[in-house]
Amino acid sequence: MWHQDEIHLSARPRGFHLVTHELVEALPGLEACEMGLVHLQLLHTSASLTLNENSDPDVRHDMDAFMRRLVPEGLDYFRHTLEGPDDMPAHVMASLLGTQLTLAVRDGRLALGTWQGIWLGEHREYGGSRRVIMTLNGRDSA
Repeated sequence: MWHQDEIHLSARPRGFHLVTHELVEALPGLEACEMGLVHLQLLHTSASLTLNENSDPDVRHDMDAFMRRLVPEGLDYFRHTLEGPDDMPAHVMASLLGTQLTLAVRDGRLALGTWQGIWLGEHREYGGSRRVIMTLNGRDSA
């Protein structure tokens, strides 16, 4: 079986946001997939997808604080500055963390660890809504 859909995530403030439930709810055919893979591709270059802690929101806060320190705004060697001081750092963070995830599917669910969740990293102050293409491939349980 193959399914593909595009989801629009609502605009969020800068930081890391748990979006697992939102993505799972929008993925057609997941419940019928006995075994397979789902590929998530974020269609933007100033945000990211990553898999990390799904329980304690302090982890998302701390990751944002770390990334802002790792790639601060206002570095004098950045040339790409026309879209604002947060844009080039956002591109760097998106490249460091990535814009794609491939996850296992088992028995109609994402095969995630107990404390794992999918995060959207919003690296712009006003990034706007974000689009994700979700592609599911696997063996149908029917």
